[in-house]
Amino acid sequence: MEIEASIAELQATLRKHREKLATEEAAKTTLVLPFLRALGYNIFDPDEVVPEFTCDVGTKKGEKVDYGICVGGEIKILVECKPANGDLSIKHASQLYRYFAATDARLALLTNGVVYRFFTDAEKTNMMDDRPFFTFDLDNYKASDLRTLATFQRADFDLARIVSHAGALKLQSEVLAELRKEFGEPSDDLVKIIAGRLHDGIITKGVRDRFRSAITQAYGSLIRDGVHQRLEKAISGGSDEPDHQMAEVDQGAVETTDVEIEGFNIIRAICAEKVDPSRVVMRDAKSYCAILLDDNNRRTIARMHFNSPTSRYLGLFSGKDEAREGVMGPVDIFKHKRAILKRVAELEEE
Repeated sequence: MEIEASIAELQATLRKHREKLATEEAAKTTLVLPFLRALGYNIFDPDEVVPEFTCDVGTKKGEKVDYGICVGGEIKILVECKPANGDLSIKHASQLYRYFAATDARLALLTNGVVYRFFTDAEKTNMMDDRPFFTFDLDNYKASDLRTLATFQRADFDLARIVSHAGALKLQSEVLAELRKEFGEPSDDLVKIIAGRLHDGIITKGVRDRFRSAITQAYGSLIRDGVHQRLEKAISGGSDEPDHQMAEVDQGAVETTDVEIEGFNIIRAICAEKVDPSRVVMRDAKSYCAILLDDNNRRTIARMHFNSPTSRYLGLFSGKDEAREGVMGPVDIFKHKRAILKRVAELEEE
C-alpha cells in the first residue's frame, strides 16, 4: 500500500526531528498535515482541508478547530491539534466537543502529531464519545493499524461503514486494554478463579503468589504462541479471516505483506544498536524486499525473499556478495543478528 510508505517516511521524520516539535505549529506543519496528505487529502485545497475551521452556531465566539476535512463538499472530520509533547487528555478538547455537536461531522481527530485519536458518537448520537474508538501511534504501530487507518483515506472514505464499525472497534480496544492489564498484573479475583480451579486445598498467600506469577508467565507464552501461529499462517499463504477493509490489489503490482513489515521492524530494531533506526528504510520490489541504510540502494543491509509460498530466504551481504539463508519467518531473523550488525558496521566504514 502507498500509505505504508508514506507513514513509514513520516515516522522517520518524527524520530529525526522530535526535539524540534515542541510547539503546536511545528507539530501541524511537520506531522499532522503530512499525515492528512498520506490519507489522500489535498492539504493545499481549502475546499478539502479547511484550516481554522469555524462554526457560528453552538460554539463560543471566535472559537475554532484546527482543521475541517471535507468529503463531497461536506465537513466529515474535525481535527484538533496539540504540540508533539502535548497532553491528549479529552479535558483539553472542549472546543472539539462543542464543534462535534454543532456540525454534521461524525468523526473527530485529536492529535499531537505522534498519537492520533479518532472519536465518533457511538454512545449517544451527536455527542462525541469520551473515549476514542481507534488510536494510531506513529511511534509504535502494527500492520493491522495501517489497515484500519486506510479506511479513512479519501479515495475509499465511507462514513457509514466507519461509524458502524466504530462501536465494535472501541469495545474491542477497551477489552484488550483490560485483558493486558489483568494478565500483566493479575487481580486477586482472577487469581482466586484460576487457583480455585487448579489447586486442591486451602488457597494461602503463598499459593496466590505462585498462581499470580504463573498467570503472568502463561500469558506471555500465550502471546508468543499466537504470534508464531500467525506467522506460520502468513508464510503458508493463509490468514485468520478475510480482510474486507483492504482494497483489491493488482496481482502484478508490488504488495508489501504483513510478514515483510514484521521482518523490517525486526531488522530495524537490530540495527538500532549501531545506527539511528530512522536511517533504516524498507524498499519493496516484486522479487524481494530490500532493507537499506539511508534509503540508498547501494547500501543494502539485507533482502527478504519472502514471496514464495513454499520457501523463505534472508539475503545477507558482505561487500557486493549476497548469501541466502533459509528462514521459516521473520522471527528467525534474530538468529542472524551478528551478520546484520556486521553489515551495518561495514556500510558505516565506507
